[in-house]
Amino acid sequence: MSVFLHGLTTALPPHVLPQNLVQTRAQELLGPKYPQFERLLTTFVSAGIDKRHSVVPIDWFEGERGWKDRNDAFVEGATALFIDAASSALDAADWAASDVDCIVTVSSTGVATPTLEARAMQTMGFRRDVRRVPVFGLGCAGGVSGLSIARTMSAAAPEDRVLLVVVEACTLSFRTDRLQKADIIATVLFGDGAAAACLSGRDPVGRTVRLAPGTQITWPDTLGIMGWDVDDAGLGVVFDRSIPDFVGAHMEKATADALKDCGMEHDDIDRFVCHPGGAKVVTALERALHLEQGVLTHERDVLRDAGNMSAPTVLFVLERVLKSGASGRMMTMALGPGFSAAFQPLEAEVAA
Repeated sequence: MSVFLHGLTTALPPHVLPQNLVQTRAQELLGPKYPQFERLLTTFVSAGIDKRHSVVPIDWFEGERGWKDRNDAFVEGATALFIDAASSALDAADWAASDVDCIVTVSSTGVATPTLEARAMQTMGFRRDVRRVPVFGLGCAGGVSGLSIARTMSAAAPEDRVLLVVVEACTLSFRTDRLQKADIIATVLFGDGAAAACLSGRDPVGRTVRLAPGTQITWPDTLGIMGWDVDDAGLGVVFDRSIPDFVGAHMEKATADALKDCGMEHDDIDRFVCHPGGAKVVTALERALHLEQGVLTHERDVLRDAGNMSAPTVLFVLERVLKSGASGRMMTMALGPGFSAAFQPLEAEVAA
C-alpha cells in the first residue's frame, strides 16, 4: 500500500545558545568541580556546532534543579514545540487539525501524562475521536522509527490522515552534580527541537514523496551504549565513547541487512539521510556507507545550526534534503538506545 508524505516541517524553541557562550558557562559551572574539564574544552570547538536552541534560557541552568523542575520545563517547552511543529506541518499539507485521524507522538526527554498531543489538543483543534499513539524511549532513533510507525499506521488505513510529531528537550538533562565524561559531551552536543510530518495513502498534489516499509536492527548485549540513567535529580545521559568505533565496525553490515529487508541494494540508494549524532559519528557513517568524505553536507549543516536534538534531528536533515530538490531513492537512518539502528526508505520525484 502506497503511503505519501504531504508535509514535513521543523521547529526550534526561542532561546538561542551560541556554542562559545555554552562553553563559557559550562567552564564556570563545571570547571571547579571536574578536574579534567579543561582537557575537554577542545570538544566544544571540534563538535562542529555553532549554536543550539533551548526551551529555557541559559540562566535557568545556574540553579540546582531536580526531577520536578526539569520535567515541568519539559512539559511546558515540549508542548509549545509540539504546537509549533504540528501547525506548520498541517499548513504545508493544507490540512486542518480536525482532518487528522491519528497522531503519533515521539519523545524521550521527559514524561508527560496526559501526553503532549492531549495537552495540545484544545489549542490545535484536534477531534475528540482522534487516535493517539505516544511513543517513548527510542532516543535518537525516534525520528526514523516514528516515521516508520506513522507509515505503518497510514498503510493500515489509507484514507486516514496521520500526523507524526517528534519532540525533544535534551538541554534539560544538563547536570552539575553528575561529573562524568558523558555529561560533558552531552553539554557540548545537545539542543532542543521538534519536527512534524503528515502522511496518508492519498496521492498528494504536486511533488510526490512515497514511503516504503521500514526496518530496525537491535544488537544484543549493548544496553550500556546509549540511554538514560534516572535518579532523583533527573535524567543522566548514557553516551558511550565507543559509538563512533561501533558505527565503523557494525554499520556496514547492518545497512546491507536493512537494505535487503527493504528489497534494495546499496547502489539503489541515491541519498542516505543520516542522524548526525556528532561530527565523529557523521565521519564514521560516511566510511561505513562507502561514501565520499564530506558528502553528508546537510547532516553537518543541521549539526552546526542546531546541535544534536536527538530524535527530530534526522527529520531536520530530511527537510533540507527535500528542499534542495534532491530526488530518487533515499534511506533515512539513525542510531538509538537498545543499541539499535532504524531505517526508513522513501522515494522522491524530481522537483518541478
